[in-house]
Amino acid sequence: MPVRPHLPRRAPLTNRQDEPVLDLAVPVFNEETDLEPNVRRLHTHLRDTFPYPFRITVADNASTDRTPHIAARLADELAEVAWIRLPEKGRGRALRAAWSGSRAPVLAYTDVDLSTGLAALLPLVAPLISGHSDLAIGTRLAPGSRVVRGPKREIISRCYNTLLRCTLAVGFSDAQCGFKAVRRDVAERLLPLVRDGEWFFDTELLVRAERAGLRIHEVPVDWVDDPDSRVDLVATALADLRGIARMCRDAHRRGGRVVR
Repeated sequence: MPVRPHLPRRAPLTNRQDEPVLDLAVPVFNEETDLEPNVRRLHTHLRDTFPYPFRITVADNASTDRTPHIAARLADELAEVAWIRLPEKGRGRALRAAWSGSRAPVLAYTDVDLSTGLAALLPLVAPLISGHSDLAIGTRLAPGSRVVRGPKREIISRCYNTLLRCTLAVGFSDAQCGFKAVRRDVAERLLPLVRDGEWFFDTELLVRAERAGLRIHEVPVDWVDDPDSRVDLVATALADLRGIARMCRDAHRRGGRVVR
């Protein structure tokens, strides 16, 4: 594992009451069933528990069902909800668009199924607001996490994260949990370096952050598998393997450095 340089603590973020401190993206594709109840649940949770102004940005990945109509209606009804429409699928593309278009000092995302317990949301973003960390991730593989999922997904997840440690020497424990946050100034630095626009986006962002010596805070989460998940496990796994191979080739060409 590379040696991380000692970095000074960042200054805490200032709070301007008229602007969101947190912009929480929710990437969606054909989620007409879950979108409204889960965005309303998320909005209620933030309204009742989050001590700063916030925004929820629904990032629609070229849905072909009623998802864009529902997202537009939610944005009309709830002042803290916005939505954007992308012409092309890809979670990474959705997050790049949502984060690049935001001026909030903390950018985050959660999967629309809300598999991750919302009690972890404030612990996720608090270290970024205080200046303690640059990025934060939810982890299902740390002590204190409580996870309910089938053996197939459990094995795939553990094997993937073990592969990352063996090939890219990463120090973080869980690359794939759909629950992450980043300071906007850090995102502005990292996003131009991230090439993937789909599921490997998360991993590439974290690897580049770690190689740049940035602080990644990990939050143990409660996580319950969504039985109606649309993720194609085989296609996603193959895409992840291609992403790992590309980053290994890039590191080799640059003498072991993953970022310039």
